[in-house]
Parts: sequence; C-alpha cells; structure tokens
Amino acid sequence: MIKKFIRKILGVKDAPGSNEPEILGPEQHGIDPKLVSSNAVRVTSSLQEAGFEAFVVGGAVRDLLLGIKPKDFDIATNATPEQVKKLFRRAFIIGRRFQIVHVMFGQDLLEVTTFRGTATDHAPKDEHGRVLRDNTFGSQAEDAERRDFTINAMYYNPATQQVLDYHGGMRDMRAKLLRIIGQPEARYREDPVRMLRVVRFAAKLKFEIEPTTAAPIAVMAPLINNVPAARVFDEMLKLLMSGSALACLLQLRKAGLHHGLLPLLDVVLEQPLGFRFVTLALEATDKRIASGKTVSPGFLFASLLWHQVLEKWNAYQAAGEFPIPALHLSADEVLESQTEKLALQRKIGSDMRDIWAMQPRFERRNGKNPYKLLEHVRFRAGYDFLLLRCSSGEIDRELGDWWTAFYEADEFARAEMVSAISSGGAGAKRKRPPRRGIRVGEDDTGEQSDDDGGFEGEEVHADAEGEYDNPGDDMPAPAAKRRRRGPRRKRGDEGGPADVPSTPTVD
Repeated sequence: MIKKFIRKILGVKDAPGSNEPEILGPEQHGIDPKLVSSNAVRVTSSLQEAGFEAFVVGGAVRDLLLGIKPKDFDIATNATPEQVKKLFRRAFIIGRRFQIVHVMFGQDLLEVTTFRGTATDHAPKDEHGRVLRDNTFGSQAEDAERRDFTINAMYYNPATQQVLDYHGGMRDMRAKLLRIIGQPEARYREDPVRMLRVVRFAAKLKFEIEPTTAAPIAVMAPLINNVPAARVFDEMLKLLMSGSALACLLQLRKAGLHHGLLPLLDVVLEQPLGFRFVTLALEATDKRIASGKTVSPGFLFASLLWHQVLEKWNAYQAAGEFPIPALHLSADEVLESQTEKLALQRKIGSDMRDIWAMQPRFERRNGKNPYKLLEHVRFRAGYDFLLLRCSSGEIDRELGDWWTAFYEADEFARAEMVSAISSGGAGAKRKRPPRRGIRVGEDDTGEQSDDDGGFEGEEVHADAEGEYDNPGDDMPAPAAKRRRRGPRRKRGDEGGPADVPSTPTVD
C-alpha cells in the first residue's frame, strides 16, 4: 500500500503485470451482485471463513463486467485441492495436467482451482513445448500471470465487491481489445488451444485481437495437431455453441486455424450451395442460443459435414451403388475421417447418422411410411434438417412444405394427405414390375418395398420400425419359401394406423 501511495504522489502508474493489483470498487467496475451465483458466493465465503483467500475468476468476471449472467463460475483460492475437498460434502479432485476440484450443489457444478505458480521450467513438456503436467502452486499474482488473456485475469471478491486487476484487463475491456499475457509465441507453444480461444473470444465479444497477440497465429496454427483430440473437440463445441458460431467459423478461416479441424469445410464454403446451407444452419443455431433454447451438437455437426456426405453419396450412386447403402457408406467415411481430428463422441456420431439416414425416407410419403417416420425418436431433428436443405435450394421446397403440413395436421387430415399421395398425387412413386432375382424386402430400385412382409414363414431381422437395420443390404435367404396365396397387396393400400397421435414424440 505504501508503494502504491508513493506512486500516486509521484504520478507514476503501475505497469501491467505488477505484483500489486489495481483494486476497483463497485462504483468503478459496476458489477451487479444479483448476477453472481448464490452457490459461488457460498463457496467463496466457506473458504474465507476457513481462513483461505477465495475469488470468482476468469470468464465469469469478464461476463459480469459486461453485464451478462455467467453460465459457469470458476473459483480461485490459495487452499490446496485436498483442503478444498475437506470443506464440501460433494467435492471431487480431478485433472492430470493440473489438479482442480469440482464442487457440486445439485446439478450446479463449480470449478475450484488453487493459485498456480509460474515455475514451469521443470514441468514435463512434449517435443513442441506443450506443457503436459503442471501442479505447481503459487501466489495470486503468479496465478494472474499464468492466465491467458488480460480480460480473463481479474479476480472478484463477492464479500467486499472488489475487483483485483493485475494486467490492465479493465483497460482492455473498455478498449474492446484481446491481449495475451506474456510472450505470445511462448504462451501458444505451452498450450496451442489458446489460439482457438482468442478466435472464439474475438468473435463472441466482438473484440479486436491486439496485433502482437495475433501475429504468430498463422505460423503456429499447425501446433493444434499436437493437442489431444478430446480437448480440440471440447473447444470446437464451445466455439460453435457460443452464440456467434458463424462469426467464429469465419474468424477461424481468416486466422488459418480451420485446417485439421474441419479440413474439407473450406471446399464446402467456397461452393454457393454449401456456403448457404452452412450459413443457414449456424444462423439458426445462434438464434436458438440467443432465445435460451437448447442446441443438439449432433444436429450442428451433421449440418457442417452434410455436403461432404452428399458429395460422396452422389459419387457412390454414380458408380452403381443403390441409394441407401451408398448413404451409409458415405456417412461411415466422413465420420471416420473426422473422428481422428475431433474425437466425436459416440452419441453425437449416432445422432448424426440418424439425421442423415432419415433424409431419403422423407421422400417416401405413401402407405405407412410417413407415420413410421413421424414416430422416429429423432424426427424433429431430421425434419429441421430437411427444411434447411429446402431453404438452401438443395431440394424442392414442396417436400418441406408437405411435411410441415403433415406434422401440424390432425389424424384425419394426415390420412387424406397420404391418400392423395398414394392415389398418384405429388410425390407418389411409380411401382415397377418385379424382376427375377430381386432381393428380399426390396423393389427394383434397391429400396425397401412398402409392404413389410416378405414371404410367409420367413425370418427377417428388422428394427422396431419394421425396416431392415441396413436397408439395401442382402438379407439371409429363407429356409423355405412359400408361395403367396391371393393377389399381392398394392402399394399404399395399408393406410395410416388409427392410433397415431396427432403430435409425435420428439426431442
């Protein structure tokens, strides 16, 4: 305090990065205490009552200064992970590179970290300089120096309502500037994910990247390839679900960071149809996030990678493959290539497959097909995906309009719509005569026939919807075929089930 008083008398300002922080009161920072999570206050007060220092830190302080209620609250303290764990009933120590504590209050999770030290010289690193493990603890000043950007290196004490600023973060906030702490090349080499983070913050906050901070990114971008795929996926998910997905994606391309993440996306964005499709998908995602609605990661990645699937799908069909098997082969290829880079979770990959596999089924609107598709657990996602394809000009808008009307109609209106299709209206399929050697359960186009039967006494492996697990694949031959008796049913004679609900069960 004496040093600060002398500096004030002499008119000397503290240099950014000083061990003495600039202390900002409520009238200077303007944080609304009502925006602070009650559980965050509970954690900091419990630690302070136990004799430790504790502050809300990082992105939560940044959002509070912008007047935004943070989604997550991180706490920084001088207590060790073991000391933190003893104070809370539901607390778990996690982390290999740096140990942190997760404190749970119901479904609310708060991350508590011990102040990190600056001594990283002896920390294990890979051949490119990336820090692999670092459990060195230190002071608050050292912890501030270890943080990535100045706007993320401020500490807020809910008890005193003071903000501690070590690196001029408040000045950069007011100037809308993103500045890395320390030497940019060294900080990016320590953790290449920081290059993705600076792009995300710039796009989301509409801040400019300080020139010295931005300069090394284009040259050091290949270091992203050395980061574990799971970390890259988490960062990409944050980027795409930030509420500024389109701006983030364009900023990635501008910085040259998209190579290796979505390597074929560049080709898609250079095609008018692909660019429009991706733009519409990301704009829809941003609108849902802005209105507080949930967003499916599976739908998001299915949209980004669709035109890669579409290109391969068309190529397989041109080579003579039936449409449905061709679609499955295309999906397998694309997912396999992207999983290596992004470590797509199995659940997300499964959702993507479902969305893609539903697209050709939307074209089959006669008989029981529309009703079965309506009951699909992923119908709403597949339907929204269909509307994106219509809006981008990939397919005729009439198909999307028909499904919108069918989705919103009651039971009787749906029956009339299906009847009109089955009797030769728009969208009806012309039935061709069967040929010798046709595979069981398929018509001569390689698609499943509308009657779900096959031959009497035949054992067919089917899913819950009565369709084969892999439509178009060869089915096992029956032990003994029995000749049909009576006339074969015509396509479309089945009609819709009487107990179909007017509103489907969707996500």
